[in-house]
Amino acid sequence: MRRPIVIIFARAPRLGAVKRRLAAGIGARGALRFYRRMLAATAWPIARDRRWHTILAITPAGAPADWGRLAPRGTPRMGQVAGDLGQRMEKAMAPFPRAILIGSDIPGLGPADIAAGFRALGKADAVFGPALDGGYWLVGFGPRRPHRPFAKVRWSSPHALADTLANFRRHRVALLPPKRDVDSAEDLAALSITRRR
Repeated sequence: MRRPIVIIFARAPRLGAVKRRLAAGIGARGALRFYRRMLAATAWPIARDRRWHTILAITPAGAPADWGRLAPRGTPRMGQVAGDLGQRMEKAMAPFPRAILIGSDIPGLGPADIAAGFRALGKADAVFGPALDGGYWLVGFGPRRPHRPFAKVRWSSPHALADTLANFRRHRVALLPPKRDVDSAEDLAALSITRRR
């Protein structure tokens, strides 16, 4: 049986091009350092896990970067297509009958979360990991999915998950426990407070 697919969305780590909302609070260099740490902390353990096949979906497509330090050497890469986030995610997941897609700004996201997502897909058509800001930190599809799973989603808003779930009314959906993503300096501060407790 073919291994399922994990797709990690990643932006080439360039100064001023990553985590712009976070950079507004901590500076572009601080945001770049944070992004590189988070991407490596996410990609290395997930890509080394043999229960699935991991692909980095990068933007800009073909962008040069020291990917060997950010993910295990040999991790396949594919370019993200043009379009909004939903169009890019839909195109990345379309070729695969069972796939999970994640970003790289969720502290602590690791193989156990991916495994939980695939277990949920054993009983559901789709799985989502809700983020505390109304978005989601993980999305996974089995073979039965809507024709346009991300249609009319208000991205970067508190409505992103609810809008997406509206496209899945006729499908079985599983939800994983919520997590905090880090988009701003306030998110980073809240994460630091949580870790100190």
